[in-house]
Amino acid sequence: MDANIIAPAEVGDIFRLYGEGFRQRYKLPKRHLRAMNAIKDCRTHALGSHSDRCDQCGHVRVYYNSCRNRHCPKCQGLNQTIWVDKLSANLLPVKYFHIVFTIPSELNRLVLVNQQCLYNILFKAASETILMLAKDPKHLGVETGLVAVLHTWGQNLMDHPHLHTIVPAGGWDQRSQYWKYSRKNFFIHVNVLSRVFRGKFLSLLKKANQENKLKFEGEMTPLKQAKNFKQLLDLLYKKEWVVFCEKSQKRYSRIIEYLARYSSRVAISNDRIVAIENDKVFFRWKDYQNKGKRKLMELDAAEFIRRFMLHILPDGFCKIRYYGIFASRNRTTKLKHIRKALGRKAIKAKYAGLHWNEVLHLLTGIDPLKCPNCKNGNMIPLADTSTLLTKSNKSPP
Repeated sequence: MDANIIAPAEVGDIFRLYGEGFRQRYKLPKRHLRAMNAIKDCRTHALGSHSDRCDQCGHVRVYYNSCRNRHCPKCQGLNQTIWVDKLSANLLPVKYFHIVFTIPSELNRLVLVNQQCLYNILFKAASETILMLAKDPKHLGVETGLVAVLHTWGQNLMDHPHLHTIVPAGGWDQRSQYWKYSRKNFFIHVNVLSRVFRGKFLSLLKKANQENKLKFEGEMTPLKQAKNFKQLLDLLYKKEWVVFCEKSQKRYSRIIEYLARYSSRVAISNDRIVAIENDKVFFRWKDYQNKGKRKLMELDAAEFIRRFMLHILPDGFCKIRYYGIFASRNRTTKLKHIRKALGRKAIKAKYAGLHWNEVLHLLTGIDPLKCPNCKNGNMIPLADTSTLLTKSNKSPP
């Protein structure tokens, strides 16, 4: 084993060791630089620290500050837990489908230079497909809804844009004022779902091009010519697009937990990274083309960083969206009415209104405001030792 091994390793270690060389080699957008610097500096002296002291025994505890960047593998864990709790409370007490919409690989390069536009098209095409087909009397004839989470990577960190959605097994019949249940295997065959999704996506893509909303750079430059763009559309119309749908599940908590993996983090978790050695990064991955077999991947550090950077989202981009009966405008009206018709009371989110320390206490059984040394005293910020830490302190250390 080489002396310069780092094991276990983190994304932050990779950026600290090789980030500067990568930045000198490639011209990166500002949002990529911000994410890289945030992850590199997270919970190090670079971001400063804060400390508190026990009011009984005087024990002092020092924390390095978190970056709170949404792409950081170290941050957002508590936010993810709170999101799961809130979504679980908002969903109706019915069975649900987990449906995944995937775009063909021929679009991947175009997506990379048009992320904002094409991710929005992906959301719009998938949501309209579900809502339109559910409302069609030939299929179910109801109003339904969905929660969609964008996922842009595969296990090998390459670009693989797709949308995970959770959809009720049925919908609200407005005319008869009752909840109509769908079949166990979904209310429409996935082949129909796939073709409608394909048609909507390509129609929106064509419109975006006509309105000059698309950029064509690098390998995509030839698509500036109308005939080349038409050839791409023709090719995509001939392909069968992949839409995956699981059978409905009463225990929808499993689907929510699955979606939660992508709700607050990006690309790879630190626990999958095995080591850094001789300018290479080793991490665990599942090869789904080989029955999900677990493997160890070896990448040059620069290639690892390049792949990670593929998944930095546009500034302000919302990767979790709610549609139909789950849209925010319907939560206190239509959704409440449907719940009443089902004879079920609203469920209050377990962590609603709680501050970070209270949530952490419920999750772990450990009160972070109690002294870890004497177990009796309260930890008080050194900036103000005259009063106990109050609920005005809303952010976790």
